[in-house]
Amino acid sequence: MRIVILAFDGVFDTGMTVLLDTFAMANELAAMSGFARPPFDVKLVGVRKRLRTALGLTTLVEPLSAIRKPDWLIVPAINAKQPEKLAQALERRDVREALAQLGPWHAKGAGIAAACIGTFLLAEAGLLDGREATTTWSLAPFFRQRYPAVRLDDSRMVVASDRVVTAGALMGHLDLALWLVRQMTPDLATLVARFMLIDKRASQARYIVPDHLAHADPLIAGFERWSREHLSAGFSLQDAASALAVHTRTLQRRTEAILGKSPLAFFQDLRIEHAQHLVSCGYDLETIAGEVGYADAATLRNLLRRKLGRGVRELRAELR
Repeated sequence: MRIVILAFDGVFDTGMTVLLDTFAMANELAAMSGFARPPFDVKLVGVRKRLRTALGLTTLVEPLSAIRKPDWLIVPAINAKQPEKLAQALERRDVREALAQLGPWHAKGAGIAAACIGTFLLAEAGLLDGREATTTWSLAPFFRQRYPAVRLDDSRMVVASDRVVTAGALMGHLDLALWLVRQMTPDLATLVARFMLIDKRASQARYIVPDHLAHADPLIAGFERWSREHLSAGFSLQDAASALAVHTRTLQRRTEAILGKSPLAFFQDLRIEHAQHLVSCGYDLETIAGEVGYADAATLRNLLRRKLGRGVRELRAELR
């Protein structure tokens, strides 16, 4: 499999090196397992001949204009974690030059993939319009506002859609690399995961910090504060809207646009976050259920397992 990693000045160092290390490990383990030749031919390329990472390291790369069509082209994250800085980075000349080539390459049969903030570059090139995709959860509100034509589900770790693949936040680069190894051979992917201690993570949901997302919009920030004050009392859309001096439809629309979910769903996210905190403090489940507005512990137990993929025992074990 011919893989090209397209990196830009200011690339997130860990994202780039995780991709390189995972494919190198796969090649090494493949040789130990009797493969006749390395399954991955990986090249690091850039718009210019020299690349400077976000941490100031420099390396020579092959020029993008000199390579032939790969099987997969991967775009790692640029280290621009704030919406304003990311918007500026997306307008850089080197970035625009590269984006212009992504669509034609995909049209010729190349797979295009990205992780974390790299997914913004795929969206900027129009490759995600009408598709399901994921991105780094921390910038999901900005992504939704900038690319309304993309069907974003930021709870998922990896989303594949017609040879366009997106992966989630920061260490999602690792999940993306392992997904590509799995396309070559599932057995090799399992071996790589065991040697590199990679856990299977189908979802980003348990890593999301709800109040960070809420701060993307003043109305949502106010709704978040109201919700935290009323976790034990239960949810009322009318009460929340009245407290914020807006119509219920306004709160509903804004929450959907910024967070990609209903006001009730966000309220439940805050309940789960608080319940996790109380579990870590050692409270019994009946007490926790009352604190977050559930009539009984069984309802909360089922919700935690459905949303987080783990029960109370697993949560307590992780905190030991």
